[in-house]
Amino acid sequence: MNPATTMPPGVNSTPLPRVLVVDDSAVVRGLVARWIEADPRLALAATCSDGEQGVKRAAELQPDLVVLDIEMPRMDGLTALPLILKAAPRARVIMASTLTHKGAQVTLQALALGAADFAPKPDTSRMGGAESYRVELLDKLTVLAPRYAPQRPAMPVSPQPLVRPAMPEAPAGAARPLPSRVDLLAIGSSTGGPQALRQVISSLPASIRMPIVIAQHMPKVFTAILAEHLTREGLPAHEATDGETLKPGHVYVAPGDYHMTVEGTAGNFRARLDQNPPVNFCRPSVDPLFESCARAAGRHLLALVLTGMGSDGRNGSRHVREGGGGVIVQDQASSVVWGMPGAVAEAGLADLVLPLNQIGPDLARRLTGAR
Repeated sequence: MNPATTMPPGVNSTPLPRVLVVDDSAVVRGLVARWIEADPRLALAATCSDGEQGVKRAAELQPDLVVLDIEMPRMDGLTALPLILKAAPRARVIMASTLTHKGAQVTLQALALGAADFAPKPDTSRMGGAESYRVELLDKLTVLAPRYAPQRPAMPVSPQPLVRPAMPEAPAGAARPLPSRVDLLAIGSSTGGPQALRQVISSLPASIRMPIVIAQHMPKVFTAILAEHLTREGLPAHEATDGETLKPGHVYVAPGDYHMTVEGTAGNFRARLDQNPPVNFCRPSVDPLFESCARAAGRHLLALVLTGMGSDGRNGSRHVREGGGGVIVQDQASSVVWGMPGAVAEAGLADLVLPLNQIGPDLARRLTGAR
């Protein structure tokens, strides 16, 4: 076992993040425990076989991270989640979800209850070859770790433009104003995105007169459930279909395992879906969506980058700005992970950095004023 005091080379004496694994399958517990023990970035705190044990051990051990299964005897993961968060308030919880409709529904509920993220796991009979699950789970644990995970410098939370590198449409050192007219709103998000999206969409009035397109890093099934949840926030939302015309005031979510792009012109935007290779290891990816939106909407495009790990959206934001559109990013303090928005801001491609609770109201003011 990695002792909690072992550090990777070059890292200071801060103890490694300790992970509590809660899963009723002995096979899964054993595999995940061995993965964590073999990872120099993490330390195993303990394993538990059900939610009741998980709550008790979370209170005793105060882990930094928890991997929590959903379906378990005695106490399931959805019931245990708020109790674990209460018992260990600083812990970040990753739900071990199943790639089923029920699993997706419960996972979205868990995110609403405070889970930081999820990792879809294969069924138990195929766990021995679950390399993609191992990589995704360990990467997410490391990024979400409150201590060892590398942190970017704090960004300003005040709603003021950033000074950015010169672009053709702006003098050197000048902060360009956001579009006064918005024909299309494009949003990219990943870790922490479902809850951030719900908060943003719930702030937008039904009177907005432009379509909204979203690339959220999620697998198949999950994106359909996300669209259902967004519909409950006030605007009609669904997974996009290939070739459909985008209606004003409607929300279109890129289906899992498909890239979504936009073609056409204002009033006649259309969604296109493809299974081209992943971009930034993701499909759907934010970059191709933003790039296509920049071609279609030009200076009347507004792009929003919300919380998420990685740098997906940075190159797409560059296309948005080159086309004359505007870019808003979520600030570090309110992001679950400041990877994607941080990459855009640090590249000098953000017009505005806002905390999550200000993004929706700010968009509402801008979008209702759009012609």
